[in-house]
Amino acid sequence: MFKAYAWLTLCVMVWGSNFVFGKMLVQDFSPALLTSLRLLFIVLFLIGLSSYKLHVKRLNKYDLLAVIFLGVFGVFINQWSFFAGLETADPTTSALILATTPILTGVLAGIFLKEKLTIRMLLGSIVAIIGIFFVVAKGSISSIHIDKGLWWIVVTMITFAMLIIVTRLLSSRVDPLAITLYSNIVGLAVSVPFIFLLDTPIRMSVKVADWSFLIVTAVVVHGIAMLIWNYNIRYVDASKASILSNLEPFVAMIMGLILLYKPITGSEIVGSLFIVGGVVLSTYQRKKLKLVEVTKPAARKL
Repeated sequence: MFKAYAWLTLCVMVWGSNFVFGKMLVQDFSPALLTSLRLLFIVLFLIGLSSYKLHVKRLNKYDLLAVIFLGVFGVFINQWSFFAGLETADPTTSALILATTPILTGVLAGIFLKEKLTIRMLLGSIVAIIGIFFVVAKGSISSIHIDKGLWWIVVTMITFAMLIIVTRLLSSRVDPLAITLYSNIVGLAVSVPFIFLLDTPIRMSVKVADWSFLIVTAVVVHGIAMLIWNYNIRYVDASKASILSNLEPFVAMIMGLILLYKPITGSEIVGSLFIVGGVVLSTYQRKKLKLVEVTKPAARKL
């Protein structure tokens, strides 16, 4: 059990660091180009992984449309908006906004999956919004300034929630690895022409170190970390694992301090506590008490 939690915590540290990694990468690569390159290396990794594990199965018309939808919105737009946002947005603030994804996912699940919306979710949403106010407004209405990059991070959050919902619908009929591979291939194909439409000018580093950093972060963050998480999540309670994932904003703060020399402010700490508290309040579910029926032992047959 301790080993499983250690691996899950490592995954959270990798995902939380991705906000800082992304901030560093957009200094050397333009957003659309960076999106295509990362998707290319993710697809190559997934093809290598699936070559001995995945059995190709033909998709029906509706599943194919769902995969195309995922590829366009859940992969391409999600990835591009993330990097476009980090060009100007603060990585810690971005991490805190994306931390509210479970709340939006819950709302969408209530609409499209008919899952129950609770008072707890409403209260949690309010608490999380208060947290976002502290981070964006620095605790004062007069100092509110919403960076344009944050709007793209909001798009990232929305498309990620959409990805979760559609994947949940598809996973009952299609292998999750197949969903991931096919949607990333669609995302890669769609992203290529947008390099010339969205990047003006196109920026691309020629340093080996920058390319190595791009490849390693793409494979580790979206490939290896996800596999480790999916493998170890079987050994722990889902509710406890979800609380671990809420540590990502704190990891982003610490990595921003270490790698970008960005100081951690009091409003960020207060805001992150509100946001994480709101998400936990919205998603936490108490275990149902099971009634143990005590029956008399059956009489032995004579």
